Amino acid sequence: MKVMFQLLVIVFSLSLLTGCLYPKDKLAQNQIPYEDQIASVQRAVDQFREESNGLLPIRTREMETPIYQKYPIDFSRLSPKYIAEPPGNAYETGGVYLYVLVDVEEEPTVKLLDVRISEKISELNLRVEFYRQSNGFAPFKEQIQTNIFTLDHAKLGLEEKPYVVSPFSGKNLPLLITNTNEIVVDYRMDVYEFLEKYEHAYKPGDDVRDLLVENSMFVPTNSLPITIDNENEPIFLEN
Repeated sequence: MKVMFQLLVIVFSLSLLTGCLYPKDKLAQNQIPYEDQIASVQRAVDQFREESNGLLPIRTREMETPIYQKYPIDFSRLSPKYIAEPPGNAYETGGVYLYVLVDVEEEPTVKLLDVRISEKISELNLRVEFYRQSNGFAPFKEQIQTNIFTLDHAKLGLEEKPYVVSPFSGKNLPLLITNTNEIVVDYRMDVYEFLEKYEHAYKPGDDVRDLLVENSMFVPTNSLPITIDNENEPIFLEN
């Protein structure tokens, strides 16, 4: 527990340092997702894969890493042969997006992970950990579903409920906490809009998060599996 807490402090400190290293005008440029940048990385990945007998240019992650965070692209394996350098909005060059792969078994596809979401969660993790060390339990508030709760933001010293900005809709999405003290983003609002907007064949029990991925440039990082009920309303998928 002590080691994990120290790691959280380091991650949060690095996120603050990253923000200080880049001028505001450069940060603004590096916060914009461009389809042509994704396309150029996709071409580089495809070429690498073709010349490497199916291998993928990814960094190794632990097996239990959540699926949308599991396959980050390793630009050191692509540059300079397949791509001159990482895109300007890539995390490696001071941007806010981590380039990742999805559908690695069938059709490896490049998507973007918004690092600002993970950094916001790291910051909130620090507050939760401080509270747990002082009180012996996490600041749970209202139960959303089995093992999923809202956070008591007042107990964390926050003036408003914690949220992140959705890369899919630009809306503010709530942050929730599980019974294992994992802080996650509530993407149900985005899922509902995508279910209404795009044709699909999902049924209760299916994980519908791929609907977000298939119809956007992004992945729902720091998320829980989401399914639909009999009324086609998004709910968290329970084991």
